Amino acid sequence: MKDLICDEFQEAVGRYLLRHRSILDVLSKVQEASGRTNRAVVKSVTICGCMEIRAQRQRVPVNGSLDEALNFLSTHLEGELCEVCREQVQEEIGNLLFYTVALCNLLDINLSDVLLKEQERLFTLGPFRLS
Repeated sequence: MKDLICDEFQEAVGRYLLRHRSILDVLSKVQEASGRTNRAVVKSVTICGCMEIRAQRQRVPVNGSLDEALNFLSTHLEGELCEVCREQVQEEIGNLLFYTVALCNLLDINLSDVLLKEQERLFTLGPFRLS
């Protein structure tokens, strides 16, 4: 089912991406969409106030297990996205996904394959994958 959704989405992006077919356009649109996603999250803090960021040094017990460490690590987020901010962030993530898939299409990369390979690496390396 997941592969079908990814494949259908990738096919639809290929059909409907008309204006920005150049690799240069797509690369710049991925970067722009990423920035707009970041900005939507920042606005939820600075303009709306539905979210707060309270950051401090992460303190992880030295002798704890990896599972225990998850209990100590913070997202630094407080609150929840309100409906308006949630819709905006989701829209921006959708745009980011659209242009990421467009990049996959231009480079003849199957999104489902990327997700499967990343999942395999994640399961194999676990928390060391992102260290």
